[in-house]
Amino acid sequence: MLIKKKIKNFNINFGPQHPAAHGVLRLIVELNGEIIQKADPHIGLLHRGTEKLLESKTYLQGLPYMDRLDYVSAMAQEYSFSMSIENLMSSKIPNRFSLIRILMMELTRLLNHLLSLTTHAIDVGALTPFLWAFEEREKLMQLYEIISGSRLHSNYIRPFGLQNDIPNGFLEKIFFFVKKFISRIDEMEDLLTNNRIWKQRLSNIGILKTEDVINLSFSGVMMRGSGIPWDLRKIINYDKVFNKAWFKLPIGEMGDSYDRYLVRIEEMRQTVNIIIQVLNLFDNTNYTINDHKIFRKNKDTIKDSMENLIDHFKYYTEWINITKGYSYCGIESPKGEFGIFIISDGSNTPYRCKIRAPGFTHLQGIDHMTRGHMIADLVTVIGTQDIVFGEVDR
Repeated sequence: MLIKKKIKNFNINFGPQHPAAHGVLRLIVELNGEIIQKADPHIGLLHRGTEKLLESKTYLQGLPYMDRLDYVSAMAQEYSFSMSIENLMSSKIPNRFSLIRILMMELTRLLNHLLSLTTHAIDVGALTPFLWAFEEREKLMQLYEIISGSRLHSNYIRPFGLQNDIPNGFLEKIFFFVKKFISRIDEMEDLLTNNRIWKQRLSNIGILKTEDVINLSFSGVMMRGSGIPWDLRKIINYDKVFNKAWFKLPIGEMGDSYDRYLVRIEEMRQTVNIIIQVLNLFDNTNYTINDHKIFRKNKDTIKDSMENLIDHFKYYTEWINITKGYSYCGIESPKGEFGIFIISDGSNTPYRCKIRAPGFTHLQGIDHMTRGHMIADLVTVIGTQDIVFGEVDR
């Protein structure tokens, strides 16, 4: 007599402390042998309630929370948050402010991609690119420190302007950096692009078809890697500087992890191209905002009179009331479309602030991208998604 046994798939925990989880990601993975049948992402281990906290902070006090979202590319979140407030106030930013913002945004893109590509390489087993790229990231961190006083949480891009103007010699430092950086990209490609093991681990892994990308609401490199030429810098021109800067949009063909690697590499080259063009647009034009409700006197003047001291104190404790209404500003952050939706009730604190984080959207597609792959390929897919959990589990 034959006895029939029902065979169940094996469920394992991937994370939350797994070294290749890129944060506090916990995946419940259903396996048939080593083949993934289902990958169920569980978040909530890092939850800090950022959106709720913003409702009890003034807009200026809420700005540093943006740095803590995608802490690898902090100025991107600051930029989106500031532009949402400026849209509510119908405020026009002087040209010099726009140039500095775009310059720092594109340097931030280099910071992000250097970390993304090299930690992805570590996940797959290649250590050398990480060591090489972090030497370049250290130079970029020093530029961050020069301009904002901080290496990580910069708090530099402010609503209606910046924390301070760029110091003397800063543009020259950026130029000398990007001039040498192109050869560093070539060195990284020499190690990885035609490496047999790297190609075998990434090719045909996590394939995303055009309709998959659209249905899953992916953006950024995840979208361009599947052949869709979508970049908010070109599509909606959210900053007038992009009308003057010319750059190509790298797109993939297969939509696999290898294509997304190639797109990120080429995107760094195009970013260098944008930076050089922006450097050539700088001049010594006036950058003062005439609205004295927004633009404050030099902080040194608080020593001159009690009135100036009181004004300074009230400005930084209460800030200003923002026009009643709602505004959404989406930008092309290094990871995809990052957006801030603000509802203002006319006070100095937001009634509601909703954060549209690209990492959160990409993570919900991990089951689709990994089903049918080997368990080792799950690590590759997490790396190619470029997830940072500050923005995912906010």
